[in-house]
Amino acid sequence: MTSFVIEADGGSRGNPGPAGYGAVVKDAADGQVLVETAEAIGAQTNNVAEYRGLIAGLQSLLALAGDGAVVEVRMDSKLVIEQMAGRWKIKNEGLRPLALEAGALARRLRVTWQWIPREKNKDADRLANEAMDAAAKGRPWQPSGSAGTGSARTGSAGTGSAGTGSARTGSAPADSVGTGSTAAGPSEARELGLSDASAAEVSGRPATAAAPLAAQDSLLDLIDADAVSSDQGVSSDQGVSSGQAAASGTAGTGWRAPTTVATSLLLLRHGETPLSVERRFSGLGDPELTPNGIAQAEAAAARLSREPYGIQVVVSSPLKRARVTAEIVAARLGLEVVVEEGLREADFGDWEGHTFTEIQRRWPDALAAWLADPSAAPPGGESFGVAARRVQATGDRLVERYEGRTVLAVSHVTPIKMLLQSALLAPLAALYRMHLDLAALSLIEYYADGPAVVKAFNDTSHLR
Repeated sequence: MTSFVIEADGGSRGNPGPAGYGAVVKDAADGQVLVETAEAIGAQTNNVAEYRGLIAGLQSLLALAGDGAVVEVRMDSKLVIEQMAGRWKIKNEGLRPLALEAGALARRLRVTWQWIPREKNKDADRLANEAMDAAAKGRPWQPSGSAGTGSARTGSAGTGSAGTGSARTGSAPADSVGTGSTAAGPSEARELGLSDASAAEVSGRPATAAAPLAAQDSLLDLIDADAVSSDQGVSSDQGVSSGQAAASGTAGTGWRAPTTVATSLLLLRHGETPLSVERRFSGLGDPELTPNGIAQAEAAAARLSREPYGIQVVVSSPLKRARVTAEIVAARLGLEVVVEEGLREADFGDWEGHTFTEIQRRWPDALAAWLADPSAAPPGGESFGVAARRVQATGDRLVERYEGRTVLAVSHVTPIKMLLQSALLAPLAALYRMHLDLAALSLIEYYADGPAVVKAFNDTSHLR
């Protein structure tokens, strides 16, 4: 597997003063410069410019190599490296939005963070100085032509939000939600990948619930681990822990010690509704829970009110079936429900309330396109690609807002699968390979140094 190096830097003349950043992406094997980027960003502080350089470097690598690329990020800013690795707190609130943006990009990659002395950061330092010179003259940065042979040079003159306007090279845009997809025929489209419609409508066979996970005391795996020393590079290529380790109260991933306390996102699908009983598409419509759906929510509440969950926040989709499920759990926990618009179900447009068979008869071409391509939308509805960007932005906000806490998010099959797919760095086509039961629990743990670790999926043991 090809691995990469990002070297980034930024600075200002005056702090604050005329500022600029520079970043290079290199092939880790031979050091060849693959991409250069820089920008004059007006009057800013050193730290803002450094973060902007980091963001530009991450964006450039995503554009070049796509999600999941292996990279060592090198900077001579101890502050940025230590904050991104999760060892130093962010005390300057002005830097927090930039750190959030950088963290969201880093979670799409397999990142190691490494501080280096300035003399080993010459390429990025040169670019940053060129950009500062341009900022002092009120001009956009222009390439000097001193980069290594064959490198791609990019740049922009805007002074907008971090990373905005930095040109990209490569095979996929940095904000793409997946590259390609595999057509999902009837035998493959469990729950059509995402909707409340079930696999029975695809295959013509009676639906059977997916077998629950093996019995376990908790979704929250615990591990006794020493802290990572602050002078080491920190890898975000972590595995999922297995089994119950000695409980010290420190969440880990099973392969190595965590670098910081995880932000735990428990994902609960809402209970049963009349539309799910009849296996009909249920998007932005607002059906009530059935009596069985209420019982499912109460069973989840009983489980989640026990140790070791320690839920501190409950958030919910605004749609009634999720909100009522969340309120039942929150009442048991003594918490209020925070409504998050971004956790709503996908909009199925004209297909709302129809079965798969009805849709297949009335919209055969549109259905075939939808099953084959995440960028295709139902008539009058929302594509999976659009929904994924909305859900990912919501997930990033939750992780930032509730850093280090345990959050229960009550939502729908589509958003929950998308959060899991994103955590696994899987393409959107992976959604067609997941089955998610009503009132099922899943768990993702997020670490400040970049990784997201899926700890459990489709756990329905509380319903037995």
